[in-house]
Amino acid sequence: MNRHRVTALLNPPQSPFELACAAEVFGTVRPQLPAHYDFRVCADHPGPLPTTVGYAMLVEDGLDALDEADTVVVPGWQPPGTPAPARVLAALRAAHRRGARIISICTGAFVLAQAGLLDGRAATTHWRRTGQLAAAFPEVRVEADVLYVDHGDVATSAGIGAGIDLCLHLVRSDHGAAYATEVARSMVLPPHREGSQLQYAVRPAPARTDESLAPLLEWATAHLDGRLTLDRLAERAGLSSRTLARRFAEQLGTSPGQWLLGRRIDAARVLLEQTDLPVETVATRVGLASAVNLRRRFRTAVGTTPGAYRQIFGGAQPEGGAGGAGGEGSSSIPERAIR
Repeated sequence: MNRHRVTALLNPPQSPFELACAAEVFGTVRPQLPAHYDFRVCADHPGPLPTTVGYAMLVEDGLDALDEADTVVVPGWQPPGTPAPARVLAALRAAHRRGARIISICTGAFVLAQAGLLDGRAATTHWRRTGQLAAAFPEVRVEADVLYVDHGDVATSAGIGAGIDLCLHLVRSDHGAAYATEVARSMVLPPHREGSQLQYAVRPAPARTDESLAPLLEWATAHLDGRLTLDRLAERAGLSSRTLARRFAEQLGTSPGQWLLGRRIDAARVLLEQTDLPVETVATRVGLASAVNLRRRFRTAVGTTPGAYRQIFGGAQPEGGAGGAGGEGSSSIPERAIR
């Protein structure tokens, strides 16, 4: 099987953490998982490349490495907004024209904008730099409060850590939720955060340990097939509904309903990938009541139908009947825009 080639385009001084976001997801060998990616780095000028933390890293490949990339990552750009060399922008445009996926982490969005790849599109960057990006590139629709924006061929992430969220999201799109969950688990990270989740949550004061939502989230994830209303979650947590909603906003940057829907869609993806259960049964097991409701919610969240998703990522194939994918659309996942 041909591996997907991921190439990171570096620039001095390079942030090691922003590079590591992509390297850890795409470049780490995990013996328990099949290797789907090859990872390499390149720079405009190969050789010793200074970093933001005082040491140099050796980069052996030049811009010609982008000619072979299936995904190009721009992991930050320092100082933010500094004009990229014309040959760098030309190389990014050429890679995009031939079908490579171009993604940025944090301030790398400025380079994608300079290359014209974000014109007329939504994009994001670190929340401290969204105003600068919007002012410098008025043709870009800057989303100031999301983790990442994915258009399929071009994607941008917010600051540093959100780059990991974007990379894991792309692995989910390439190889399914179960595979991406195992990658996240090996990194000791939550398996998935939606791109529309807030970049950061404002907290008026540090949370006490008894304010953590972790026990409730763990319980709810284990009982997705139940009727998990806001009132029931609040009762389980020993809180009023209003207080629970506030804590979700503070700690997760989302509402209880949106968080719960995300977990149900995640659970449905795994069941579609790993079982031949009929779609109606999958819907019941994840708490979405009916196949009709699952199809509607799934298409909105994932951009395709459960049947088409199973055709692409399913390890266990259904044997006709209600579990089949017939009549649910094509087997390719369309362009994604997580906003």
